[in-house]
Amino acid sequence: MGRLVKIERVKRSRAPLRLHGTIARDLGIGIVSGLYQPGDILSGEVASSERLAVSRTAYREAVRILAAKGLVESRPKIGTKVSSREHWQLLDPDVLAWTFDSEPDLELLNSLFELRDIIESEAAALAAVRRTEAQLKVMRQALDRMARFTIAIEAGREADQEFHATLLRATGNPYFISLTTGVNAAVNTTNMFKQRDRPLERDPVPDHMRVLEAIAAKDAAKAKRRMSELIRLARADTPTPRMKRAKKRA
Repeated sequence: MGRLVKIERVKRSRAPLRLHGTIARDLGIGIVSGLYQPGDILSGEVASSERLAVSRTAYREAVRILAAKGLVESRPKIGTKVSSREHWQLLDPDVLAWTFDSEPDLELLNSLFELRDIIESEAAALAAVRRTEAQLKVMRQALDRMARFTIAIEAGREADQEFHATLLRATGNPYFISLTTGVNAAVNTTNMFKQRDRPLERDPVPDHMRVLEAIAAKDAAKAKRRMSELIRLARADTPTPRMKRAKKRA
């Protein structure tokens, strides 16, 4: 009953979605937050649909969404089981949003920035060698909008994502480019998370501008260093669970 109460509270606080999307989100948040542990068997389709007062079709579609993201697996005679985290599609935009809905554990938070550093720093080095003038123009315009709107609002966050997406495209490497959705989801989710309690005090635009200047100068080594520094500072801006708890006690 406690799990159901928590899920119902989450359900009331979220933006409207189609019914099966709402169910998937609520269950997904429960899984990534640890409310449901790997190996747990979710209630059956009939029991769950009756408890949530939804159709069996809506619940079934929700489970399919979760299965596609690696959060659960359904087996005959066993039911729907929560998968271990190694199977989760952690860079899926929904899974990232669900993970940061409350706060991720410290290990996962650090791992996300570690991944960004590995991918985006190397991408910046490649972009410095392969970028076009048109791509430089798009990145400059994105930073202009980011400075004008700030990442406190959606228009500024969208500009930030455009900068990072264009940088990946500038590598000319289709495998780097294929990571755009995941990288942008990570950038946007952490931007929103770090400002949940209060506005970001440090302006991140100058850090982005330094990366762009190195790329424009075709200095691969400097572009890599500056992107790594940008991500290090972004991590420093992002509160850890321990920091958030200390703020609440203060």
